[in-house]
Amino acid sequence: MNERSGIRVGIRIPPCDRVDRLARTARRAEELGFDQVWFPDSQLLWRDVFTALTAAALGTERIGLGSAVTNLVTRHPAVVASAARSVAELAPGRFTLGLGVGNSSVGPIGMRSSTGAELREGVATLRALLQGQEWDFNGVRTRLRDPDPDVPIHVAASGPRNLRLAGEIADGVILLSGVSRTTLASATARAREGAVAAGRTAAAIPLTVSAFCAVTDDVAAEARLLKPICASIAQNGGAPFLALAGIGLDVPARVEGVYPDLVHAEDWEAAVEICSAWVSDEAALRFAQEFCLFGTAEEIAERLTALHADGVTDVFLQHVGSYDPPSELMESVGSAVLPALRPDVSR
Repeated sequence: MNERSGIRVGIRIPPCDRVDRLARTARRAEELGFDQVWFPDSQLLWRDVFTALTAAALGTERIGLGSAVTNLVTRHPAVVASAARSVAELAPGRFTLGLGVGNSSVGPIGMRSSTGAELREGVATLRALLQGQEWDFNGVRTRLRDPDPDVPIHVAASGPRNLRLAGEIADGVILLSGVSRTTLASATARAREGAVAAGRTAAAIPLTVSAFCAVTDDVAAEARLLKPICASIAQNGGAPFLALAGIGLDVPARVEGVYPDLVHAEDWEAAVEICSAWVSDEAALRFAQEFCLFGTAEEIAERLTALHADGVTDVFLQHVGSYDPPSELMESVGSAVLPALRPDVSR
């Protein structure tokens, strides 16, 4: 992984293509100077995340690799432990196992997300297996052969209870709050509360923030594309957080005409039009300005520097879209943002 001072900048790559092509995208991110690539996991939307990670591990040399995020509902903890160990062997010191409650993996197949208790138990199981310890599975005691105790486990969270839980049990926390300083400060505080309760040094826990990003001189035009994201946040309990930024939305629990869901709509333009019934252009612009990294390269670099000053150690950038690689975003960030962020570092 690249050794640099300041915030580490990653890019989210949905496994939306053949894994050999995904590996080339990861290689390009490495060439551009990104610190990490993160692959999400949703078995019906994309290629298998651990297959993609394996190809990326074989196709790169230095860049960090992570799942953002897999889960312990569609994947048994023993299966995740074996898969994580296998990727880590191919990318020593470069792999991070990101876990979440399930979301787009579980919903489309009629399953429910992990509860906090289930996530706690699952992480404990993973740790024991990766450390080579025996674990009791329904009365059968067994262990993972050739374990890897050095695989870091990061937990993604947004609500206060899961944020505290992540701070308590994980090696790092992935904050799903965007870059709004108000909501980010609250999320960071909850994660650190969990760390302190567990007798851990809160400041030593890596904090990764996910953020939609666009390098642009016309934020208003790009912000329109965020309407389905805004609607989904409001739909799933995030309306109070949006309200803190002056964004008042009332979105029905069910929105017709969008498949498979608002965040991963196959027809994005149609989703934008549908969500315009609840999300105005002004609200989308406010969301882009407050929660996302939309703006010129210099503006984005300044906000990343400010995030690091607030205690964020890592950020992974997302483009708007689930079924194409973030090539345009990678190139614009790699050519303009990273040099502005690290002017004294040559790639």
